[in-house]
Amino acid sequence: MDLFSHSWTALRTAVAELSDEDFARPSGCTGWLVRDLACHLVIDAQDVLITLVTPAGAEPTVDAATYWELVEPPTGDDPLDALTPRLAAAYGEPWLLKFHLDDVGAAAGRAAALADPAARVSTKDQVLTVGDYLSAYVLEWTLHHVDLIAHLPAVAGPSAESLAAARALLERIAGVRFPGALSDTDALLVGTGRRPPTEAETAALGETAGRLPFVVG
Repeated sequence: MDLFSHSWTALRTAVAELSDEDFARPSGCTGWLVRDLACHLVIDAQDVLITLVTPAGAEPTVDAATYWELVEPPTGDDPLDALTPRLAAAYGEPWLLKFHLDDVGAAAGRAAALADPAARVSTKDQVLTVGDYLSAYVLEWTLHHVDLIAHLPAVAGPSAESLAAARALLERIAGVRFPGALSDTDALLVGTGRRPPTEAETAALGETAGRLPFVVG
């Protein structure tokens, strides 16, 4: 739960410190500007709040790794993916988007800090503990932090601790072990298809290279 708070605070802080011009730059999410990614984070924060107040009495059906599913790479045809840029554009001024993310995002952070990690919650027709749910979201926050700074090299990125945890979780989800020659950031970028592997990385990945990308959803 501490790592959830740490990674979420770092990501929200990075967005809060962006200039207005930064919001019009491309992000690491194909087809999305930084403003679109920030709008997606607002929706993510709402999802966290909804889930944390949706208790479940049944036994857990998934954990932090099995909460995620490997899905096909996005094509841009998904209605929710297409809606996000329109919502982001509706904010007009970047400060309004910053304000909404800070408001809802801070609430999600407080709710997570107050939640009992052993409590069970329901989301996506699955049941899991709060601790596993928040651990799952470390991957989401870290990947999107990497997306945020893809074309903003002066903006601080996720911490080494968050990157290591996200890599470890992606390896569990995919059932692979990325070679040590890949840094945590490169393992996440290459592993999720955010960039193609180099020749050297392909050789180091071996049979895993043929299974890429591991897109989680």
